[in-house]
Amino acid sequence: MKLPVFVIITFLIIQTAQCEQDWIPKLSNVIDIVRHNLRTIGYNIRTKILAYFNDSDTSTPPNYTLSKEKFAREMNEYSRVSKSPKESGKVTKIFQGPVTSKKTLVKEAPYIIQETKSLLEEKPSLEEERIYLLESRDTQSPLQETTTATTSSPAPERTVKRSSEDPYIHFTTPQLIVFHGYSVETHTVLTDDGYFLTVHRIPFSKKNPKKLPEKTVLLHHGLLGSSADWIITGPKKALAYILSDAGYDVWLANARGNTYSRSHVSLSTDSFAFWNFTFHDIAQHDLPAVIDHIMYLKGWDIKINYIGHSMGTTILFSLLSTKEQYNKILRAGFALAPVAYMSDVRSPIRYLAKISNSIELMMKILGQNEFLPQSELIKIFARIACEISPYEEAICENAIFYLCGFDEKQFNRTLLPIILAHEPAGASTRTLIHYAQEIHNNGRFQQYDYGPMGNMRQYGTLKPPEYEMKKVTLPIALLSAENDWLSGDVDVTRLFVQLANPIEHYIVPLKEFNHVDFLWAIDAPVLVYNKLLHLMEEGISHYGVNEIVN
Repeated sequence: MKLPVFVIITFLIIQTAQCEQDWIPKLSNVIDIVRHNLRTIGYNIRTKILAYFNDSDTSTPPNYTLSKEKFAREMNEYSRVSKSPKESGKVTKIFQGPVTSKKTLVKEAPYIIQETKSLLEEKPSLEEERIYLLESRDTQSPLQETTTATTSSPAPERTVKRSSEDPYIHFTTPQLIVFHGYSVETHTVLTDDGYFLTVHRIPFSKKNPKKLPEKTVLLHHGLLGSSADWIITGPKKALAYILSDAGYDVWLANARGNTYSRSHVSLSTDSFAFWNFTFHDIAQHDLPAVIDHIMYLKGWDIKINYIGHSMGTTILFSLLSTKEQYNKILRAGFALAPVAYMSDVRSPIRYLAKISNSIELMMKILGQNEFLPQSELIKIFARIACEISPYEEAICENAIFYLCGFDEKQFNRTLLPIILAHEPAGASTRTLIHYAQEIHNNGRFQQYDYGPMGNMRQYGTLKPPEYEMKKVTLPIALLSAENDWLSGDVDVTRLFVQLANPIEHYIVPLKEFNHVDFLWAIDAPVLVYNKLLHLMEEGISHYGVNEIVN
């Protein structure tokens, strides 16, 4: 059985940490050897991928594009039935025919969605294909701009297991939202320290596509995540769609460094300076910029509900304890799998805490700048993931849940290809080091530790400042799970009792429920989202926070 690289490295850390005092240089040498050997492993992986695509030439990477001749034939076929372009600004569903019971799949070109022949009463025009499939998330100008796409009717829902050539797997967040029949906007927000952030918005419910909802909610992903986290499972299952259907104006944030927020006014993504940030910087710059942008568009008196998952909760607590004015700007906070104190962590990330004081070694292990980027190798693996054996698929699942815990019964295996296409979305290595430092310091919820001398320069103290939770006066509800390896019950309880205006601490009534189940579990709508909606509608008054403590 081939173990994930991160598992191997963690094992090396554990074993080497038990050696004598010179274990750090020894581990550094071992890492160099592992890196050298991984090149051979990478070649073998590439060979297998090439064999999968029936390519006998192992000297060059596989080519997934069509030949010019085949491309011309495909386009000529569609041109014969093409219609005039639709109204500007509209994106209609690709397949116009009625859905029948027949589910015979047919393979089209890689850039054309696979679908049943029985769905094709009318073939789409070239313009419809171009607008729908070639939409790019990288066309925003470096200003606070907004682009909008709407849909006249949703594409038919499909529950079949997607093949490796299905472009749906690689749709961006806006494309997925439009595909499922919802309106979507893309906003570009500039932070005060020069990062361009992409924020996605579902402004209208499908039930009332012309009236802008009065209720507003901002969702923020966790470490290595993106706005796609909230929509991957699809309508009636994903939280973003459920909130939209419930009458909320839904905003989906993207933190600096992830797939959708990888630009800066002057820094290159290849530079150390671009990645020199932790969750503290996201809390101090990204989150205020997004909140202020929403208020600028909707009115400065707007009250915003905030929902965070994992790191999305960390940055909320960091923001509210340092920039206290946001306690009055937001309406309430809802923390899914809350992460603040980290003394009760069962995740293998706790082994990294053993070397968290050696930042140089940590960065050699995890990467100098970016931790687990959304690489081409991961994307290629996503293309073939739905073709591998159940045994290999199970191994892949365990790799995904290696840091967070695994709940096999709640994981929908058919989502694996699209999850791999979007996760990990990228994060800075320093953010992971920041969490490891907290674990090393008995779970202390603190700012980044630069070492005694660095702390004196940065903070004027030998130790980094602790986030003062007594300053957090926003009404907050915590939703946690017993099988969460990153958000233990001891730490969540400790957090809850320190909140000035707690709404409720809700523990998911399923012992196997884990950290990522809050996003993708089969029963998340029943076990979590129904309760969440109830707390959002009635929680502040019903649970006794009638007079907010300032």
